[in-house]
Amino acid sequence: MSTSAGPSTTSSSSSKYPTIVPGGGLILAWQLKGKKVLLVGGGMVAAGRLVNVKDADAHLTVISPRSGLSGEMKHRIDTEKVVDVYHDRSFGGEEDLYDAEGKLYDMVLTAIDDSDLSRSICVMARKLRIPVNVADVPPECDFYFGSLIRRGPLQVMVSTGGKGPKIANQVRTLVERSLPENVGEAISRVGVLRGKLRERVPEQKESGRRMRWMIDVCERWSWDQLAEMTDRDMELILAGWEKGKAPSYVEVKGVTKAYAPTWHSLAKRFFATCPVVGYISPWSAGLLGFAAGAAASLGMVAARRPEALR
Repeated sequence: MSTSAGPSTTSSSSSKYPTIVPGGGLILAWQLKGKKVLLVGGGMVAAGRLVNVKDADAHLTVISPRSGLSGEMKHRIDTEKVVDVYHDRSFGGEEDLYDAEGKLYDMVLTAIDDSDLSRSICVMARKLRIPVNVADVPPECDFYFGSLIRRGPLQVMVSTGGKGPKIANQVRTLVERSLPENVGEAISRVGVLRGKLRERVPEQKESGRRMRWMIDVCERWSWDQLAEMTDRDMELILAGWEKGKAPSYVEVKGVTKAYAPTWHSLAKRFFATCPVVGYISPWSAGLLGFAAGAAASLGMVAARRPEALR
């Protein structure tokens, strides 16, 4: 016997869940560390792909005639030596989709002007079930490279699904301006604290409690405070674990030190601007308003004074 929910039940429950919006891509953090990637091409686009995969600690093989290498690609290959294997030649066929050990590459990227060859590589890679990306040809891409923001361990990707790369770049710039300058350092310090907590409490059964406790720490400390967290601060914070409490910044630093102004905090109050729309700090606006009012008042007094002396 089947039952169905009435209209009122459906209406009330649907508001609790996110709406499904088809047409998007599944944005993932693909772990490429130690994986083998083949890049066919040596121009400017290929250089961008190189940075993407080497940032992810991939093992990279490049196939491109030296005559087709851009200045950046030459620098990466000859000076930085970040390319693990370089073949100074054109793509030779399906056998190039296998590495020196006879194993298939984990990913194939093409960034060449020859559209027929790019399409052929795509067909070969898909036949062998290798994820492939053909630069600037969305139908021949199993995944896309978005516009990426990188602040230390923080990575934010903006993607338009290959429909508007320039707009993705513009949105990325807007988002990047809104990020605090020290958010990467804050995340790094939180990572160190998490590692220390895991060493102190390694049991898997405590994972839920560890997560909730770390959430409390991050909610009680600002990003600026987390970025400046010292090893000594961490030990004092961890001392609250057994009590089930995440000490606040004031509790760790003490009232006097916590509220003492620093050059950094003063500069941020008076000279910082809104990163998105560029509005100046309210402190600066107030001081400028006061100065303008005082100047206007003095000007009026100076203008009237000669008349009073007549």
